[in-house]
Formats: sequence, C-alpha cells, structure tokens
Amino acid sequence: MADQKTTTEEAVGEAGLDAAALSRWMDEKSLPGAGELAKIRPLSGGSQNELYEISRGGSSFALRRPSRATPGQAKVLMREARLLRAIAGTDVPHARLLAATDDADVLDRPFYLMELVDGWSPMQGGWAAPFDADLRARAGLARQLVDGAARMARVDWKAVGLEGFGKPDGFLDRQVDRWLSHLSGFGFRELPGLDEAAAWLRAHRPTSFRPGIMHGDYQFANVMFRHGAPAELAAIIDWEMATIGDPLLDLGWVLVAWPPEGDDMTESRYLDYAGMPARDDLLEHYASVSGLDVTEVDYYVVLARFKLAIVLEASVARYAKGQADERVSRFGPMVLELMRKAAELARTTTLR
Repeated sequence: MADQKTTTEEAVGEAGLDAAALSRWMDEKSLPGAGELAKIRPLSGGSQNELYEISRGGSSFALRRPSRATPGQAKVLMREARLLRAIAGTDVPHARLLAATDDADVLDRPFYLMELVDGWSPMQGGWAAPFDADLRARAGLARQLVDGAARMARVDWKAVGLEGFGKPDGFLDRQVDRWLSHLSGFGFRELPGLDEAAAWLRAHRPTSFRPGIMHGDYQFANVMFRHGAPAELAAIIDWEMATIGDPLLDLGWVLVAWPPEGDDMTESRYLDYAGMPARDDLLEHYASVSGLDVTEVDYYVVLARFKLAIVLEASVARYAKGQADERVSRFGPMVLELMRKAAELARTTTLR
C-alpha cells in the first residue's frame, strides 16, 4: 500500500537539510549550477521517506532520503536507486536518477537525487481535469496504468544489471507461508477468509512464470500522469517494494478492486472508478504489450488481496498498541474487506 501522504512540516524532518553540504556534493557530481548554493523546499511525501525540491543552476530536482523514524529504510532507498539506474535505458516511465550516495556524512542519511517529474498524482485530490469530468478520457488513465506494468514485465532484468536484486526462483512457492509467518508475528484478531484464501492459493499456484521486474505496490497511488488529455503515464514512483519476481502480481494489484467484481469494495477504493475500461480490455492490452499469458489472472488478484490485507494488518496491530497514528485506523475495515474478497474470489472464480 502506498505511504500515507504527510504535511510539508512532517516532510522536513527533525534537522532539515544542510544546503552547503548538499551543494558541495552536487559540485563533486558535476550537477548543474556549479558553485551555487542549492535552494531547498520540502515536498509532501511518504511516512518512511522525506522528499525535497532542490533548485540550482536553473534546474530543479527531487531529493529523497529516509525518515529518522524508519530504521533500515536507508538500505531500501539504495535499492530504489539501483533499480532506477538499471531502468534508465528502458521505456518504463520513471523519474531519471541523477546521483545517489550511501554516505551518511553528507546529509546525515543516505539519499538520492532524481529528476522532478512534471505531472500530477491521483493522491493529490483525486482525478485532475479533464479526467474528473470526462469519463472517456479517464478510461485512458487505466490503460496507461496497465501499460506501465506491462512495460516493466518485458524488461530484460538481467541485461540491465539486476541480477541478484531479488530471488525469483520459488517466488510463488514462498508467498503463502511467508505472509502467514509475517502475520503470526503480530496477529491479534481473527481475519475471516484467511484460511480459505491461503488453501486456495496453495492449490492453484501457477506451475511456471516468467520472472521480471515487480514494483510490489503497483496502483494509481504510485504513479504520476502528464498534465492534460490524452492520458499519458509520466512516471512510476515509490519503488521501495520492488524486486524480481512474478510481474503478473503487479497486474493483480491493479485489479484488486476493479469493477464489476470489486464494486462492493467500499473500503479499499480511494478513487471514483466510473468510466473505467472493462477488465478484459485491460487484460488484452497487458498481454499484447508484455507478451505474458493472463489466463490465470484471478490467482494474482486473490494473492494481491491476501498479501495486501496482511501488510495493512501489521499497521493496524501497531495502532491497536498505540504505536501508530490515527490515520492508520482506517486500515482496520479495509483489511477485513480485502481478506473477505480474497476468499470470495477464490470460491467463485472459474479458474480450476
């Protein structure tokens, strides 16, 4: 699930940024504006990472560094930088990486600089104009979302230097037990549908798949679009859960609450799905671009709902102990809905 967006004050962090130190580092990396002092403006970002706009030499960049409140996030951030570096020569829409460092002496924590994407996010108030009113134009956003996932899936991940980035061997074999084990570490309430969904996933696991780049949290919340119509995907963002696995799980993530089967998922939808294309149309487009067989897509939708429910339940458990803020409380009913729908689809799908 995408990080919940924070206020500008929260994005600044406890110590802010040292403009002089950053500027010296940018000079060493031969970035625009040599000798100038960088101007820094905090942007809204996720709870696990801080985001800043950096201006220098007539250019603007985005700086991303881990929050103090998330130990271990620096390693995740450097994985993101490696991924962005690897896909630089591909047609996967992304913010171009400019430079990165794991040297905490520069700005107290590792960080990276990337291009500042000129676009909009559905998390900034919903559908932007004209997509808020023009349903035909809005349908294009869904096709572009699926197109981005398909482009990721067809990248030759070994050729771009991502050998060892993940463990694709046995990826699907591990999923159910891995997430049940994760849940056992914090579980505090019954999740109706859990056992039924887990049993079905074990019994219906695809016998093979073509490994590829997997975003891991692929949805409207984690992409940006170009301004204006027609719809065009500007960048896929927030790569912190990326790995090499079964890319069809990203497609399942997109379809978690897709109409009409997901129309009763009132807790899990954060956007108005009116005007969205039929699921079969999206599957056809994904298959044609990625070259992957989508006939077992229901397996991936069930797995996505099962996994997302457990991921969110971890936050709910922390909230129940008073270790998370009020925003997390809304995940409680979402978890129950996701697991219920995972079991329901497992029970009703024609995939046998």
